[in-house]
Amino acid sequence: LQLKRLKSLVKRVYEKNKFYKEKLKNAGVGPDDIKSLKDIEKIPLLTKQDLREYYPFGLVCTEMDDIVEVHASSGTTGKPVVGPYTANDVDLWGEVMARSLFANGLRKNDRLQNSYGYGLFTGAHGFEKGAQKIGAMVITISSGNTKRQIQVMKDFETTAIAATPSYSMYMAEVAEEMGFDPKKDFKLKLGTFGAEAWSEEMRSNVENRWGIHAAEHYGLTEIIGPGVVSECEHKKLHVNSDHFLAEIIDPKTGETLEPGEEGELVFTTLTKEAFPAIRFRTKDLASLSEERCECGRTLPIQSRIKGRSDDMLKVKGVIVFPSQIEAALMKVDGASEHYQIVKTV
Repeated sequence: LQLKRLKSLVKRVYEKNKFYKEKLKNAGVGPDDIKSLKDIEKIPLLTKQDLREYYPFGLVCTEMDDIVEVHASSGTTGKPVVGPYTANDVDLWGEVMARSLFANGLRKNDRLQNSYGYGLFTGAHGFEKGAQKIGAMVITISSGNTKRQIQVMKDFETTAIAATPSYSMYMAEVAEEMGFDPKKDFKLKLGTFGAEAWSEEMRSNVENRWGIHAAEHYGLTEIIGPGVVSECEHKKLHVNSDHFLAEIIDPKTGETLEPGEEGELVFTTLTKEAFPAIRFRTKDLASLSEERCECGRTLPIQSRIKGRSDDMLKVKGVIVFPSQIEAALMKVDGASEHYQIVKTV
């Protein structure tokens, strides 16, 4: 299925987009050269800088009139990455998000408090689409105004929350200041978290503070938003690989690595129409495995993100990632979940 969709994708972008066609021709690759999944390695890698060069709609592979929705990254480090969607893309997004949320444990009788910020950012919209496709109630409160969040959570009998893990911990602090016991005074049972890296120790803190099951979501604006990878009940991250082809490469050489080896995640969108991304470099470090999961799903398993290749610190010759520092901090009784890392020479 992946090969069939990859062949169709390469043919379509070659015919529909002049930038992709030029990129492929310069690499000496045409649609007929894709005969196996391994042939994807012939295609040049795509970087965030490439996407900024084609800002805002240079990589669109449909008519502009076919685009019904647009999202974008924050653009804090340069031009934002723009994600346009056709009606089919929007439906696909809802489908993979529903699949992901269902794997977390969300059901039709749940009430999901959507505490991601609404706007150009993909997060809130993806969670809303997926939960609605399941048939759950979505409380579209957005982020901020935390005391109101707590009161709504209490009054609406919220059973699930979508937010960043750090914001959920701040919400617990505010709930306590308001005289509530986060574990006893709410109906909350599930947290669906993403949009930032967090350690297993942070997860334990969130679960213990609220008395909930905390599930991780991984996604990128460049790929579709949330819905690319999410956890099953056994806390294994599954790639929705019928729609997103994942590779692991050596971040220095670009060489493709074997299953189980740790390197940089690279994604190809196999079914997106408006803005297909082929071999996009995420800068996120992880590994992939084809082992069977206890949950019964046969989708590939991705490790949790160890860090970003551009966030790596070298301290006295030792490589250290911010996530490792967080893991150590979270083991200290009374330490805050909010911290700043300052490296001095």
